[in-house]
Order: sequence, then structure tokens, then C-alpha cells
Amino acid sequence: MLRILETNPELLPVRIRVIELLADRSRHAEALPHCAAALGIDPGNAVVLELLQRCTAALAAGAGTAQAKTQSGQIPGTPSGSVADETSANETSAEETTPDPAPPAHFDWAAAEREVGDIIAPAFVDEGERADAELSLNEDGEPVAHAEGDVGLFERPSVALADVGGMENVKQQLELSLLGPLRNPDLAKAFGTSARGGLLLYGPPGCGKTFIAAAVAGELGANFYPIEIADILDIYTGSSERNLHQVFEVARRNAPCVLFIDEVDALGHKRSQMSGSATMRTVVNQLLTEMDSATADNDGVYLLGATNHPWDIDVALRRPGRFDRMILVTLPDREARRAILRHHLKDRPVSGIDLAAIAKRTDGFSGADLAHVCTSATQLAMADSIRSGTVRPVTMRDIEGALAQVKPSAGAWFESARNVVEFANNDGTYDELAKYMREKKLR
Repeated sequence: MLRILETNPELLPVRIRVIELLADRSRHAEALPHCAAALGIDPGNAVVLELLQRCTAALAAGAGTAQAKTQSGQIPGTPSGSVADETSANETSAEETTPDPAPPAHFDWAAAEREVGDIIAPAFVDEGERADAELSLNEDGEPVAHAEGDVGLFERPSVALADVGGMENVKQQLELSLLGPLRNPDLAKAFGTSARGGLLLYGPPGCGKTFIAAAVAGELGANFYPIEIADILDIYTGSSERNLHQVFEVARRNAPCVLFIDEVDALGHKRSQMSGSATMRTVVNQLLTEMDSATADNDGVYLLGATNHPWDIDVALRRPGRFDRMILVTLPDREARRAILRHHLKDRPVSGIDLAAIAKRTDGFSGADLAHVCTSATQLAMADSIRSGTVRPVTMRDIEGALAQVKPSAGAWFESARNVVEFANNDGTYDELAKYMREKKLR
């Protein structure tokens, strides 16, 4: 595979497989240059980033042992006075008579990690580390268990709304429309209200709708069951409807449960616009049936949906008892941006990062944009480390370089939203969005 990469260095799958094989054989220092090459092709590749973290963590863990053995004059894993010592002496003699090549064949990451071991922990200019989140336990202090056959489908989130930075308006609406009635059932009954039906989170892409849904589940101490369209849609007739029914059945078996459907507009698109797709019309019908309290018992199942285009959702799904409540999840405010930046930098070697200054400069950035800034800054620091031969942490200089490359991505969404606000808001459904766009001068 190495020979293949010599002639075709852009073959990312082959490069990733080489990294995996080297990591499996504990050849982490050799794997790191391949990680750099792979990230040069695809900077945001999650598999490569995970392998990179694995290799650097392994090198950092083994650096102390390797350094001690090296200082004692012993080759790691080889007894003193062995043939390896003689070989090492011969190599040293050869090096004394042979001019140094320029530049080195590969970057010695293991040695570099030993030199800068004190920068592995993140270092922000204005705050320290938070404690790791505790494991989710039930009322008896035991690990949460799922219904038989459903293991792996759920998680018990350790986050709550307090972990969502900023977005106070969203939190307040969640409290009033969902969490309040659930925490105070007697009061809700006295006022003739409940948390039945579904709640729809909408707004620009990459603004944390999934994270907020997980935080709601954590707030309730409920199972979190995230569903994507690929989990439901199938090319065979009737399979999509069966898949959808099974999803709701699993959620009912594991109540209390927050059932979260992402990109719900793709699943519940307006039937009036699907005259050429009878299959998708029946999927919408099935979703309506599953949400209908007259045909299904959804007690303990709290349905949350997320969409970037609520105006494309079938009108029947917006009726009472279904997705009858909507909350606008806007671009993160300054406090939220600061929390997002901290989250994406906290496990990386950083130094002198001024989160407040970055948050101030990134008005209009989505959460995904901010994650891209952090990844780009890390890649700049890594590339500079390879060029200089010395590992260094991510600094504000790298953040500045990343901000010059990454621009806000939500502009196109607000362009489409502007048409809806101006020409299709006769019933006031999108008054909150219209107010936000006026305040942000997006109209």
C-alpha cells in the first residue's frame, strides 16, 4: 500500500488504511505523517482525526518510559550489552563520517512530544478545565439499562440545558412549552395543558439543534433516541412505513424517551408537492398515524424534530397534537460561541487562547463554522510543527489564520428565509424569525 501511495498520494482510503495498520502495530510515530497527509486532503475527516488523537495519546503515554531507557543508554526492549548496542555504536560511527541529509526523511513525533509534554493540557487565558461529566445513573445509583433487544440504540445524555452556553431565549421557551408541564404535572392539569404532541426546533444549519435535543433528554433523565432519515427510508415498498412504526415502538418500550427526528422535513414533506411520489405520501401518512393520540399510546415519549426548512413540512404535521410548537434556534450568541469554541479546543494542545476575543469577532458564525475554525487552526499549527521540526501548541496566531480562511455559512439560509418571512407569513408563524432578522439586519 505504501508503494501505491508513492504513485497516488491522493488515495485517501488507502492512506487511512495505512494509518490504521501502523497504529494497530504500535508504530504511532510512523503513522503521524500519514495523518498529516490525509488531513491535507480532507481536513475535517472524522476517522483521520480520531486516529491522529489515538497516535498522539499513545506517544505521549509512552514518552516517559522511552526517554528513561534512552537516557540510560539502552535501546527500548533490548538488554544492555546486546548485539543491538554494537549496532547502535556502528550507526553512530557512520553518522560521524556521513554528512547530514537535508531535510530529514520524516518528522520525529515521539521526540517532539517528549520536548513539549507540558503543553498537552489545554490552556486558555481566562478559565480552567471543567470536571469530566459523570456517568448517567438511575435513581438507585446504578448504570442505566435499556429494554432487551434495544441496547445500543439509546444513550442517557450527561448534558443538561445548563451545559448549553447562551441561548437563554431557547432555554426559556423549552422550559415553558415542554419541561415545565413535565416537572409540574398537577399544575399543568389544573391549567388544562400538557406536554403531549411534538416540538419542532428550526433554524439555520449547524446551530446545535441536536445538542439541544440531547440536553432536553438529559434534563428529563430520559433515554435519547436520535433518528436520521436513513434509518427509516427504504427502497422497497412498505419497508419505510414498517421502519417508522418500529422506531416508535422502540421508543414506547423505553419510555421515558426523547425521540429526536433530524431533518424531519425530508420525512414529512408537503404531500401536495409529492404528486409523483406515492411512496413518500404513505410515509407521511404513517408518521401522522404514529403521532396521533387516537391510534397510538405515546405516554412518556417526547417527540422532538429538527429542520432547516419548516415551511416545507406538511400542514397536517403542524396541527395540534403533532408538531404544534416551534422554537427558533438561531445563530449562537456571544456566550454560546465562547462555549462552543471551548468545547472544540479543550482536548487539543493550545496556549494563550482568548476565547472572549474570538467570540467577539465571530458574530454570524454557526456552531459548525466555529468547529471548522478550531479544526483549521489546529491543522495550521500541525503543519507548522512539521515544517519546523518542533511541535508547538495552537495559538491565537493560528486562530487568526483560520478566521481568514473560514467565513460564515448561514447566509444562503437567511436568503431563503427572507422570502418566507416577507411573502408567506400571513398567519404569523414566523414572526419570531422576522423579528430576529430585523434585529440582525438580515432583511
